[in-house]
Amino acid sequence: MHALPFDAPGPPRPTRLPDGSPAWLVSRYPDVRQVLSDPRFGRARLYGDEAPALFDAPDLVNNPDLMFNQDGRDHMMLRRTLRRAFTPRVVARWRPWITEIVKQLLHEMACRPQPADVVESFTFPLPVAVISRLMGLDPSVRHRLRHWAEHAFSDGSHDEKQVEDALRDFSAFGSAILDERRRTPGDDLISGIVRAADEEGGLPEAQLVSLVCGLVVGGHDSTMTMLGNGLLYLLGERPETWHRLGTDEEAAGTVADRLIHLVPLGDDRGSARRASEQVVIGGVTIPAGAVVLADCAMANRDPDVFPTRLHDGLFTPLEAPTLSFGAGAHYCLGTWLARAELQIALHHLAARFPGLRLAEPTRSVTWRTGSTSRSPRSLAVTW
Repeated sequence: MHALPFDAPGPPRPTRLPDGSPAWLVSRYPDVRQVLSDPRFGRARLYGDEAPALFDAPDLVNNPDLMFNQDGRDHMMLRRTLRRAFTPRVVARWRPWITEIVKQLLHEMACRPQPADVVESFTFPLPVAVISRLMGLDPSVRHRLRHWAEHAFSDGSHDEKQVEDALRDFSAFGSAILDERRRTPGDDLISGIVRAADEEGGLPEAQLVSLVCGLVVGGHDSTMTMLGNGLLYLLGERPETWHRLGTDEEAAGTVADRLIHLVPLGDDRGSARRASEQVVIGGVTIPAGAVVLADCAMANRDPDVFPTRLHDGLFTPLEAPTLSFGAGAHYCLGTWLARAELQIALHHLAARFPGLRLAEPTRSVTWRTGSTSRSPRSLAVTW
């Protein structure tokens, strides 16, 4: 498996950004939680005129208009447009139709010749179908989502003009669909955003467009990544657990939580923040203006908090809340949806195909890489 190396968590220490600028690496669980929850560490400050150049290529993640890159009042205004959209109670009501989508995809997969590509037949179309239903997207748009996602989370293989053109086209799509839902609102998520934005008032249109675009691509890319990586680990390294996933849905939920916790979405090793003033973290003084990289993946492996390793405790509930979804004001709104999709997908895939196995060695897997995600580009399976 294409595993990433992790050092043991320790006190905050100086490090370097890709352009050579100085920064601080924070890696222990309580220290990372403090950085992510303390308003003195902000995202918007990363984009100030005097901030170091953290990013050398355009992408959606580093758009200053994105909700994740807002702080304080601006961030909360945007967040309130979604405050009722992804609660555990709401997601629980979605589980029946998500399950139906899963079963239909598995039926279609069973009709394919073997070996079949589980990415093409399942891990990609599932989250695309879910986010498309939630946002009321026309089926004709779905094939464009992969193109937009590849450029929105570019791995550097696309030249700057390609990325800019794709993001411009994507923003035009976001703007057009907002206009359409203002004219003819429905019961979909985008219509709900429009209504909430009207009630809130004062939200810049560019931020609403970025919100919609971020939900469209982020809502499927992260789930596809988690599911693909999880299947590679389970089928490649833990095939003895597969039968239990298909017979015990609650156990599948526990496994989903463990996979989310310990299998990183991508190679990006730190959620960046910038200090507005001098702050003491873990006994170390972080100066005002410093860039801090809060390494959630290292913190999720802090042995003082999580003594159970993935191999030993796949079916063991987490000892503390995972940081894979962040913490504090920027805690991921899609947490409950992602967990539900992964649990339902693993359970029903294992139940429908109890003999599912890889049709190629893990070392031959080709990888799809991006600025925030990394997963198998294809994964041949048989049953």
